Amino acid sequence: MDKKEILDLLHEIRDGKTAPEDALLKMQTMPFKDLGYAKVDLHRAFRQSVAEVVFGEKKTPEQIKGIAESMIESGIDNILITRISKQTADFLLKENFNLRYFEIARLAVINPKPINPVGNVVIASAGTSDMPICEEAAVTLEILGNNVIRLYDVGVSGLHRLLARQEILAKAKVIIAVAGMEGALASVIAGLVSCPVIAVPTSVGYGANFNGLSALLAMLNSCSNGVSVVNIDNGFGAAYIANSINKMGEK
Repeated sequence: MDKKEILDLLHEIRDGKTAPEDALLKMQTMPFKDLGYAKVDLHRAFRQSVAEVVFGEKKTPEQIKGIAESMIESGIDNILITRISKQTADFLLKENFNLRYFEIARLAVINPKPINPVGNVVIASAGTSDMPICEEAAVTLEILGNNVIRLYDVGVSGLHRLLARQEILAKAKVIIAVAGMEGALASVIAGLVSCPVIAVPTSVGYGANFNGLSALLAMLNSCSNGVSVVNIDNGFGAAYIANSINKMGEK
């Protein structure tokens, strides 16, 4: 359903031709756009408050272009594309898209529109090597309208670095803890704060880390309360959950 169809539906409600309840049902079941290689959900923002996010990995530049064009035609701004290469971003720029690319996060936003940030979401990383996952989470949160505080390289091998930031942690509405190796950071943070902690295991580590499996299992077995865990290297998933928590209670 595009803008014209929504406007026509609103006119029908005004003129008494359609009951508000029927209109709501129709809007909740808006059609997607079938591109053949993708079925673009054009009304996800209506259902979930956030538009469909495009996972860029393994998609061709042409496929991402088509998906983005269909979303733009439906009036969608702040189109988020995760796991996108610089080469694909450069291709889209040459195709005259209004695009901003974040190289460390491997993330792009098309038609960026500022949103007044709310709340405090803290992203804490065990080490500098975790920064790409942290930045995927941080940039996603900022695009969705959250105030983000970055605490990088505060892992348990130098615990005093984290303890020196306890006041910041205490003021957070939600914290994302990103760590590889043995993944202990999430448990330590959760033992210091009362807000939810979202743990993100990363594939950073030596051989027995098993590409993040050791950190994942350690986080799943945390003895601290209030810890939830997303998949390995899933900074975006953590950010999406944190955005929902941070904005709970808002209209």
